[in-house]
Amino acid sequence: MNADKLAQLQSQVRIGGKGSARRKRRNIPKSNTTDDKKLQTSLKRLGVNSIPAIEEVNMFKKDGTVIHFKNPNVKAALPANTFTIQGASETKPLTEMLPQLLPQFSSPEALVELAKSQPGAGSGKSPLIDSSQLGEASHAMEEEDEMPELVENFDEASKFETS
Repeated sequence: MNADKLAQLQSQVRIGGKGSARRKRRNIPKSNTTDDKKLQTSLKRLGVNSIPAIEEVNMFKKDGTVIHFKNPNVKAALPANTFTIQGASETKPLTEMLPQLLPQFSSPEALVELAKSQPGAGSGKSPLIDSSQLGEASHAMEEEDEMPELVENFDEASKFETS
């Protein structure tokens, strides 16, 4: 065999077995966009609709951390009970997020349920809240919900009103 011919054969790379085409380099298919396209087509089939004006999403985990999305793109398909959240996320400990989350709770009972679901709640003491904080929170919410007293009789005042 000729040395020149041998050098030429060695310079060409054969990818695959005997009888396959000789290629200079290996072509690797790009699959990162295909997964996203498949997901988008599946969501389109479900009929998801965008939900506007959602400023943040918080997902509470059992280990005491919160997955926090700021200005996410939220889509929902209510008949399929499917929600998607897209955006940049941060994983933070719950104790760090608690001051931002307190005004969002509708009642002190919701805060107690959150505290029970976190680690350390089985021992009877939750690292998140104690009874004094709960009392202060419930008192503040009661004050916020109180209706002001009526000062005068508005029915009588409406009789004297002229159109």
